[in-house]
Amino acid sequence: MFKKILVANRGEIALRIICACRELGIKTVAIFSEADRDSLHVRFADEAVCIGPAKSSESYLKVPSVISAAEITNVDAIHPGYGYLSEDAYFAEVCEACHIKFIGPSPEVIRLMGNKTKARARMVQAGLKILPGSQGSVESFEDVVKIASEIGYPIIIKAVAGGGGRGMRIVRVQEDLKMAFSTAQTEAQIGFGVPDVYVEKYLESPRHIEFQIMADQHGNVINFGERECSIQRRHQKLVEEAPSVIVDQKCRMKMGKLVEEAMTSVGYSNAGTVEFLVDEDLNFYFGEMNTRIQVEHPVTEMVTGSDLVKMQIQIAAGKTLEREKNIQLKGHSIECRINAEDPETMWPSPGKITSFNVPGGSGIRVETAVYSECIVSPHYDPMIAKLVAWAPSRMEAIQRMERALEMFVIEGIKTSIPLQRKIMRDADFRAGQFNTKFMERYLKSN
Repeated sequence: MFKKILVANRGEIALRIICACRELGIKTVAIFSEADRDSLHVRFADEAVCIGPAKSSESYLKVPSVISAAEITNVDAIHPGYGYLSEDAYFAEVCEACHIKFIGPSPEVIRLMGNKTKARARMVQAGLKILPGSQGSVESFEDVVKIASEIGYPIIIKAVAGGGGRGMRIVRVQEDLKMAFSTAQTEAQIGFGVPDVYVEKYLESPRHIEFQIMADQHGNVINFGERECSIQRRHQKLVEEAPSVIVDQKCRMKMGKLVEEAMTSVGYSNAGTVEFLVDEDLNFYFGEMNTRIQVEHPVTEMVTGSDLVKMQIQIAAGKTLEREKNIQLKGHSIECRINAEDPETMWPSPGKITSFNVPGGSGIRVETAVYSECIVSPHYDPMIAKLVAWAPSRMEAIQRMERALEMFVIEGIKTSIPLQRKIMRDADFRAGQFNTKFMERYLKSN
């Protein structure tokens, strides 16, 4: 087992990793920007190193600074969390070159699955279905026109790299195609450093279902069931749950087996998530893969009784997956991402938290790194907490979540809590009758 791990992240996920390390008896090193000097992940790590100013590109994303902090503190491994450098193949290669274990997949697999067109082609070889579209990135506007005419409108143009809704444009008529193509390329270049985009058929009202997998370094791949992530706004998830109400045991077994076989075929190791779009006839189409731990991993932990972050560390240290082969889903779990933002406009709401009360009670879990009187910085992602509820049934989990949201007090800034309370009370949500267009329809009618 590792003796010391550097946590190459901030906020709640950094604190989550530190907790896992403490339970495993591993020392930790926190890195922090000047804006995060008073953060809880700095306070609770065994050591901490300032790596630069507030701007992420000059601190958390600066590979030489992160590696320097790892070397001067003599760590065995680096856990990247999610976001930042977690899916950066170059960073994983640098870690290897410096004889520091990167807690994640190999650089080769990160590079393969991080390129959406290559990943799609590889998953087709492995037996997964994809939506009709371009074979790879499209080179010219003429190619886009040709592909669109072949597969039919609506289509979606997507950046080959990255995610989060950037470099993505939906096109329903040919007249809008040229502008959409140009805009997607520009956003891809600015956001991810490459202008490459691809084209695929657009599903108007799909559901977003993803499978959590863990794989060791000895060829064993295990899926931990699915999560439902269809409650989104501008391609950003607001509410996640496990399991999905539309996936029965037969479907779960079939999809899980396909996912395990696909990941085995690419030599995957450590944590990962395979994402699908599901149409009204329950046809599953591979969308993309996240080669890291996900924000929403707690709902999977709650229904499987697993500690996925601990497992990541143990797998990176050479552990073989054995007991985990008998995964069973028990009860239902829901997660609300609590964002520091205006619930009406989604504009960020940074500032000082003047009052902070965390809910508790049976089946409630809170993941956060903020506290009363702390400053929510405008420099980073607005998510400040994750509120998770578990109960024996979905309706009980919804009721517990509703109660916990009412008792979650955050004053001094605006948050997404009022919106999420309304979602929990929505009749369609309670009935499990929703898709990725839920928020679009909900906001129009409320």
